[in-house]
Amino acid sequence: MNERDSEAVAAQLIAKGYTLAPSEASADVILLNTCSVRDFAEQKAFHKMQNLAAEVRRRNSKVILGFMGCMAQSRGRQLVDQLPDVDLVIGTQKIHHTAEYLDRLLSGVRQPIVEVGTEDGSEAAIKDHILSGNSAEKSASAFVSIMQGCNQHCTFCIVPDTRGAERSRTIEDIVAECRQLVEKGVKEITLLGQIVTSFGKREIPVKEGKSGFVQLLEAVHAIDGLERIRFTAPHPKGYGDDLVAAYGQLPKLCESAHIPAQSGSDRILKLMHRGYTRARFIELIHKLRAQKPQMGITTDLIVGFPGETEEDFKETLSLVQEVEFDNAYIFKYSPRKDTPAAAMPDQLSEDAKEERHARLLTLVNETGMRHYQGLVGKTVEVLVEGPSRKNPARMAGRTRCNKIALFDPVPGQEGKLIELIVNRTGLFTLYCGKKSV
Repeated sequence: MNERDSEAVAAQLIAKGYTLAPSEASADVILLNTCSVRDFAEQKAFHKMQNLAAEVRRRNSKVILGFMGCMAQSRGRQLVDQLPDVDLVIGTQKIHHTAEYLDRLLSGVRQPIVEVGTEDGSEAAIKDHILSGNSAEKSASAFVSIMQGCNQHCTFCIVPDTRGAERSRTIEDIVAECRQLVEKGVKEITLLGQIVTSFGKREIPVKEGKSGFVQLLEAVHAIDGLERIRFTAPHPKGYGDDLVAAYGQLPKLCESAHIPAQSGSDRILKLMHRGYTRARFIELIHKLRAQKPQMGITTDLIVGFPGETEEDFKETLSLVQEVEFDNAYIFKYSPRKDTPAAAMPDQLSEDAKEERHARLLTLVNETGMRHYQGLVGKTVEVLVEGPSRKNPARMAGRTRCNKIALFDPVPGQEGKLIELIVNRTGLFTLYCGKKSV
């Protein structure tokens, strides 16, 4: 979500005549797009801004410094009070006004601007894109925001406070944006929402047994020239039978799913206010794999939630063993101010969280690697994204199951779908070669 917001703001500014600076040292405007999911993320952003104020301002006294995103939304004026060098604080529903605020600051009036209010229609305002640094013809994939906000109110999460209640765009508006991207050369679109499967839940009536989200998938699927559709992040509660069936009915819908489990313990899931049980989660995984046996499934897991016992943690370990996720993002629980979990008793020590994190990570790596090693010698379809960030001598892309593939470059590959043979695997990476003719 933050990556998409950053791209939209950058595209908005480029359209106004700004250019992307090659480094912080040469920039006239520096905006930090922030996250509030974990305290570590907020502290990192705060210290980063302190360093910018001390180093960049020393060389360029006129540089504009600003916060945007969830931390800006939650802290507001407090950020300016704590860091007087900050010129701009933009909340999550105001980022499409960034160019206007910068114009005011650049006009010579350097009074700090703090804008963190709500705004009707802001969910439909994030439409601008930068594709391959202004070269749309070479871009392989793009993100499209379909909604804002969250109504789930998990006890560990601050997002409903920072992004507000759920607000969905219209299907027609989303399809128009997707069609424009495809016309510019995009082959793959990822639909984004805080809980993407809640799209249109209150605005779009069920039609022929299909939810608003599945109706959207069908509408995007009908766009000529689009090759692949993905979405993130869903909620296990949002996977109705209509969505499971869509994987078999919509060929462009990639057989990959990132479904946050968070815990394998029913007791902890209830404390988290997740709204499903371990058995329900496992049943969903079985349904998806019955529909698409090759389905790539990843998840989010939290260790050290308040009151988590060793037995609760072992339930998470056994969930990973039973489901055998392709990969998992593992987080150590971080108390967030004003969330119910922050006030719960039996908060765990950092040492306990660290120890459980290490054990769970080892297991996830072991189970995930089996899925990757099972692909050796098999043919995979890869959408070529461009040179690898770590090794520009290789090209990188993703399989339909959302696995990273690296391979030797061939002229004219970028932005295309190609078939490759998996030669070997690394830690969550496929090393591929050309398919023999």
